Amino acid sequence: MMKLLVRLLLLIGVAQTASAANVDTLAIFSQKMKRAYKCVVITPDSYKSGTQRYPVVYLLHGASGDFTNWVTKVPAIKELADAYQLMIVCPDGTSSSWYFDSPIDSTMRFETYVAKEIPAYIDQHYQTLPEPAHRAITGLSMGGHGALYLATRHPDVFGAAGSISGGVDIRPFPKNWDIAKRLGPPGPDGANWTDYTVIKQVEKLKPGTLSLIIDCGVKDFFIDVNRELHKKLLVLGIDHDYTERPGQHDWPYWSNSIRYQLLYFHHFFQ
Repeated sequence: MMKLLVRLLLLIGVAQTASAANVDTLAIFSQKMKRAYKCVVITPDSYKSGTQRYPVVYLLHGASGDFTNWVTKVPAIKELADAYQLMIVCPDGTSSSWYFDSPIDSTMRFETYVAKEIPAYIDQHYQTLPEPAHRAITGLSMGGHGALYLATRHPDVFGAAGSISGGVDIRPFPKNWDIAKRLGPPGPDGANWTDYTVIKQVEKLKPGTLSLIIDCGVKDFFIDVNRELHKKLLVLGIDHDYTERPGQHDWPYWSNSIRYQLLYFHHFFQ
């Protein structure tokens, strides 16, 4: 009985002193858009020691969401930051930027903001490992599109990228999510939007230059475009992890998926 009591006390002591990631909320100014947007930055508990530098995962929200979504809907990402000893940065992409530099709206320059300005700010103000080999980007839905779109266009910034339930081809959805407000009319069969789709941008990839993980639920309305992207990457000879799991376009699916993706990035950083 005494041995059991000692073990219980030890377990309680461990629980009370368990590490806990820190969550900062800050505003990062965009020179391109002449205004600041808020951002969540999660640092592992060991960051407090001030003696280590960390890889960074940029984690993007979906349409109608904001920078708080991931940390409020999936609080376990704080534990994962601790477990994998990495930083997680959740930028704001407004409710429908689609992470483009809009060709018709000068107030929407979210490609430059998320792919250039935010990483530069984070590297300047935090203890990061500021190379593509230690920088990844992923996101859900609109953010899944954004992550792959930005990573394929900025290989000098991101060494790995993922997509969760991503809208990786926007052309089948000409009337949804304010895309036309960002890009203008889609044109016949979405021709005007083609250059802004992930499925077109991946043609620029060279084998071995970007580590990719893509997944989507089998009941998701984006499953068909994800399957087409998977087929195209196979034809192009681009290595990637592709997974279909039971699920649909919702937080239960995304909460499960992010665990696999952060594990993937952890192995990439190693």
